[in-house]
Amino acid sequence: MPTHGGVGWDTVLAVAGVAAIAVAYLLLAHRGSSRAARPGDRWRAAMFLAGCALSAAALLPPIAPFAHEDFRGHMLQHMLLGMYAPLALVLGAPITVLLRALPAQRARTLTGVLRTKPMGVLANPITALVLSTGSLAVLYFTPLYDASAARPPLHWLLHAHFVLSGCLFAWVIAGPDPAPSRPGVRARLLVLGAAIALHAVIAQLMYGGFLIDVHAPIAQVRGGAEIMYYGGDVAELLLAAALVATWRPAGRPARVRRPAFED
Repeated sequence: MPTHGGVGWDTVLAVAGVAAIAVAYLLLAHRGSSRAARPGDRWRAAMFLAGCALSAAALLPPIAPFAHEDFRGHMLQHMLLGMYAPLALVLGAPITVLLRALPAQRARTLTGVLRTKPMGVLANPITALVLSTGSLAVLYFTPLYDASAARPPLHWLLHAHFVLSGCLFAWVIAGPDPAPSRPGVRARLLVLGAAIALHAVIAQLMYGGFLIDVHAPIAQVRGGAEIMYYGGDVAELLLAAALVATWRPAGRPARVRRPAFED
């Protein structure tokens, strides 16, 4: 793979894409805040930029070379791309930022898309659970992981899947942005509990060498399983904290705010 300063051009392009997303977010946030600044705008921007920074860090040295050479590095990269960066990105409320920046008609069109049946199916917590945590079994209990290590295009597709499925799960479970047919907090806590249990089972099976189909030294596989187990616990606790923060006691409904795009 051609390189630029020791970094492959594919990595340069990916990191440039992350930087472009960060700049676009800031421009949209500035446009929306110029119409009506709101409390928490700076905090949300900081979270989104943190998510972009975590994504870039996972793709650059020293993590990227470590991930290529050692399964433990792969798991660290997976944690950043699939759990920590998505949570920070989602807490940046990018859909809300986009809605506030768009003209009224386009904002209504986007809102209509979010309310369609396909989006309702995609944003169902069970769907998000299968696509995020459930896909780990497919990756590590089949030859897919080794195939991705030998094929760069497949490797990048997996990176994209980690980020997108992680964002989907974080958005459905605890995102501040509107989501179609989002169930109540109790139901989402149950789904999050199922994700925690499934994540732990996969990590334990990996540590014990059961069903695992990864061609790497045993010490690396066990180290990767430990990173997955403990790193996943921390990420899921952060997601649970974000979810609990959305709790509204019965009899005290949240104040309804008129969307900015209806101004």
